[in-house]
Amino acid sequence: MTDTITIRTPDDWHLHLRDGAMLRAVAPETARHFARAIIMPNLVPPVVTGADAAAYRDRILAALPEGSGFTPLMTLYLTEDTDPADLAQAHADGLITAVKLYPAGATTNSASGVTNFDKVRPVLETMADIGCPLCVHGEVVDSDIDIFDREAVFIERVLDPIRRATPGLRVVMEHITTIQGVEYASEGGPELGATITTHHLVINRNHILAGGIKPHYYCLPVAKREEHRLALRRAATSGDPTFFLGTDSAPHTDANKLLPCGCAGCFTATNTLSILAEVFEQDGALDRLESFTSLNGPKFYRLPPNDSTITLTKGDPVSYPDHIDTGDGPVTVFDPLMPLHWQVST
Repeated sequence: MTDTITIRTPDDWHLHLRDGAMLRAVAPETARHFARAIIMPNLVPPVVTGADAAAYRDRILAALPEGSGFTPLMTLYLTEDTDPADLAQAHADGLITAVKLYPAGATTNSASGVTNFDKVRPVLETMADIGCPLCVHGEVVDSDIDIFDREAVFIERVLDPIRRATPGLRVVMEHITTIQGVEYASEGGPELGATITTHHLVINRNHILAGGIKPHYYCLPVAKREEHRLALRRAATSGDPTFFLGTDSAPHTDANKLLPCGCAGCFTATNTLSILAEVFEQDGALDRLESFTSLNGPKFYRLPPNDSTITLTKGDPVSYPDHIDTGDGPVTVFDPLMPLHWQVST
């Protein structure tokens, strides 16, 4: 029976670090086990220019523990006023790795996102020309579309037309949650990738709604039916290079999670690798954990995998804190509702 596994040091291809006191508290949680992460730009105000990205990168680096080798991979927030020349220069300078598309109103701090996709077509064409990936929050926001159908409708109405109209555009479908997302990504060719979160491998919509509302499992895109969760697990554990880890770890204070209109997001940075090792072992795929966490993402982003390694060890159940303290208030750590026997030992 396997009780240790050594893999290339993982990367997180979708991460929220926030800013200020929250940033200083949560950044070390990711830097402890991950070498790099794609940093989400949905601050208030958002990161929309190369200068914004440089300033935010410097604040992240200042928040890391002394001696940390963690590298934040910066993104720009796509708006209808994004300057293609500024974007291209930031990409050429190595300042940004990708650009993030939020449909306006789709999730936390997305009010500055895109409403009219025709207005961003010149930016998308520039991105296709320079090879800069577009990271997509794939949900429509139409009030007449059921929240559980928004991802599937987005693929049909928005994503597929964008890709057909912009040959060569490299796209990451972030935090996919549906069978439709898995199937579309699988058939999309080498210019299309998809991230899968830790929490969507573990919870379905019953965990949010059955037996009373559980705010700490509420996220966007919202968790779907069990059949969709199982499709995500098959994709993640398949070894298919289309799929890679993007935790979408999204810290909110407990006070903000428990409001009458609570914030969406699960904070998984602290225990993600233990959860993933448990999931992959349950599905008989420990030998594919490295592909999902450490190889497939760099391949899509045309970056080398990390030279360093980490070792996970299996033993008695591992204990994690139920929350971390921040200067803004406590943040609850995601509870996977199962014992975790794997932990990072080196």
